[in-house]
Amino acid sequence: MPLETPSPVTKVFATMTPMGNSSLSNQENAERSIALFFFENKLDFAVARSSSYQQMIDAVGKCGPGFTGPSAEALKTMWLDRIKSEVNVQSKDIEKEWAMTGCTIIADTWTDNKSKALINFLVSSPSRTFFLKSVDTSSNFKNTKYLADIFDSVIQDIGPENVVQIIMDSSFNYTGVANHILQNYGTIFVSPCASQSLNIILEEFSKVDWVNRCILQAQTISKFIYNNASMLDLMKKFTGGLELIRTGITKYVSNFLSLQSILKQRSRLKHMFNSPEYSTSSPYANKPQSLSCISIVEDNDFWRAVEESVAISEPFLKVLREVSGGKPAVGSIYELMTRAKESIRTYYIMDENKCKIFLDIVDRNWRGQLHSPLHSAAAFLNPSIQYNPEIKFLGSIKEDFFNVLEKLLPTPDTRRDITTQILTFSRASGMFGCKLAMEARETVPPGLWWEQYGDSAPVLQRVAIRILSQVCSSFSFERHWSTFQQIHSEKRNKIDKESLNDLVYISYNLKLARTKSVEADPLQFDDIDMTSEWVEESEHPSPHQWLDRFGSALDGSDLNTRQFSASMFSSNDPIFGL
Repeated sequence: MPLETPSPVTKVFATMTPMGNSSLSNQENAERSIALFFFENKLDFAVARSSSYQQMIDAVGKCGPGFTGPSAEALKTMWLDRIKSEVNVQSKDIEKEWAMTGCTIIADTWTDNKSKALINFLVSSPSRTFFLKSVDTSSNFKNTKYLADIFDSVIQDIGPENVVQIIMDSSFNYTGVANHILQNYGTIFVSPCASQSLNIILEEFSKVDWVNRCILQAQTISKFIYNNASMLDLMKKFTGGLELIRTGITKYVSNFLSLQSILKQRSRLKHMFNSPEYSTSSPYANKPQSLSCISIVEDNDFWRAVEESVAISEPFLKVLREVSGGKPAVGSIYELMTRAKESIRTYYIMDENKCKIFLDIVDRNWRGQLHSPLHSAAAFLNPSIQYNPEIKFLGSIKEDFFNVLEKLLPTPDTRRDITTQILTFSRASGMFGCKLAMEARETVPPGLWWEQYGDSAPVLQRVAIRILSQVCSSFSFERHWSTFQQIHSEKRNKIDKESLNDLVYISYNLKLARTKSVEADPLQFDDIDMTSEWVEESEHPSPHQWLDRFGSALDGSDLNTRQFSASMFSSNDPIFGL
């Protein structure tokens, strides 16, 4: 009987034990084996945060000694098919609510800024967002007819009667595709991605001269600290183990989140640079970069600029946080943007010139990209806005509201009695005025509020539920560009492509399900991006070592990539053994 061939890890590490220990406890041995599995297979350490990671360990533990894991063939065939079927069942359950709430098709465009362009289609409704499929449009990305046919196919798969809006970003041949949809589907809206538009606002904020100078000075401090091990240890000693900077979903979100963090650590930073530990023990204390950092930290003008940058960006980060969390936010974005603009007016009440600079940036993007008639209609139907006496913009959005109603109720028969129903709602008559409805105006999601208390206006109720149940942004997911490159590789045979498509379909939908159930900041990643401009000193880091390949080289978009696994594998590396 042939002996089982030991793995390379077993050969190398079979006789090794940790320094100072002659034997390992069962717990230590298990942890060591897991660590070796991670290291040998170059897995992202963040995998250990996954809920399925502990579930897997618990399930294995219940099997007791002698358990043998599924083979590669079993994973690739039986278990891939079985888990895909489970995900499909979940998808079918969600589809049942579309008749009442409608849904949003999200077209998320990825490009490597070279020759590759992919469109990932997702479908969102109040219960869940599902990844539908990925389409390689590289050879026809400028062809409106080709793109229109793809969108037609997706709309027909979902059912035109179920689709309220389609969200697409400016990467598209936007005007041509949007016009096609609007001309051929009378009740479907085409909306911009609110997250992308808000990111553009933050980008333009960061390019204002004094803001840009402030960011560069702050990066001087962070680069000095994060590129010197002793300085990083000293910093964490003074901050109580907290990081100095933050990694956000985009470069510009990272900029302003990091400024917020640095501002919170101002006194600790000053204390650190003036401490005996720094001046006497640090080997960097008298280096030019160190002196530059000390000069910045002691500069009151720098801190005033940081405070000002945080003050003008925070209201828009708040809006971005609300619209990027995956929940229906179309009913609140109009009010949130109005309040964000008002915060700038209040902050710069004594500086008209600065106020105008930032409001012009906001208004240009709000009118040119971000605003949609659907946002106005949703605000009008949102009870927390409609019945709030402090809201002053209801009159200015009424025309948009009527235009949306005409689109969704295109014939006189469907609009019968609609004027009376609008008055019933706006005057809080019937069930709208009952005590329970009044108490729930601020506390219950507006779509659910209409479902519970809108029976006095049944036609308007159906329209309101469908409008208020929509998201207004695409989502901020981990972008494994190399995976999608391999899905669409011409070198792959049909079976491999199908398996990899199934894997991505399962993986994305599992992550989407977890995103829905976990309360986390949608703007911020857990780990620091060590290749970002807040850390990386070299303009041209070496690509030759696999440790140097962490980061955002895979995706040419603005999104900060923190995925260890995606960046460790080149486009030619095998994924999942396919």
